[in-house]
Amino acid sequence: MAEILVLYYSRYGNVAQMARYIGRGVASVKSCRAVIRTVPAVSAEPEAVAAEMPAAGPPYASADDLVRCDGLALGSPTRFGNMAAPLKYFLDGAGDIWLSNKMVGKPAAVFTSTGSLHGGQESTLLSMMLPLLHHGMFILGVPYTEPALRATRSGGTPYGASHLAGAESNLAITEEEQQICMTLGARLGETALKLMP
Repeated sequence: MAEILVLYYSRYGNVAQMARYIGRGVASVKSCRAVIRTVPAVSAEPEAVAAEMPAAGPPYASADDLVRCDGLALGSPTRFGNMAAPLKYFLDGAGDIWLSNKMVGKPAAVFTSTGSLHGGQESTLLSMMLPLLHHGMFILGVPYTEPALRATRSGGTPYGASHLAGAESNLAITEEEQQICMTLGARLGETALKLMP
């Protein structure tokens, strides 16, 4: 059984919803299971401490989740064309995993949501790829064999799944965006199975 970690930060729920579609794609592959995790928000207040478990949704990720997974889907809303600080903070704390080479050779993919069509979808996806490359992971994108990639008028790139949430972060995930998420999840699961010893 291949375990795919779908790890994300979501402020308005759009990235969380994408994570669920990616999880469905993973689960569509026989012998694959999606483990969905999130990260807590960061605060400028030094004394602010997040609860050990979020009030709703999936549990917070731990370093063990990264080590244990056979593949990783990493998601974040865009922040000025970059991943959001909470996800970067979590990844910045994975130096010991990097030193131990425990992520080397695992497949990984990325996904994002933006407020505007040209709000940094591709640069955010690329920013999330950088630490994954440092960990020695294999980066997967969405091939143009996925018809929804050519049909979409909102999110969706060959670099990873994306969603156009709108200025109020209230646009529903389109059918094409859903399909791209599920395709990415299935591709990640299939690749993880092929790479397992």
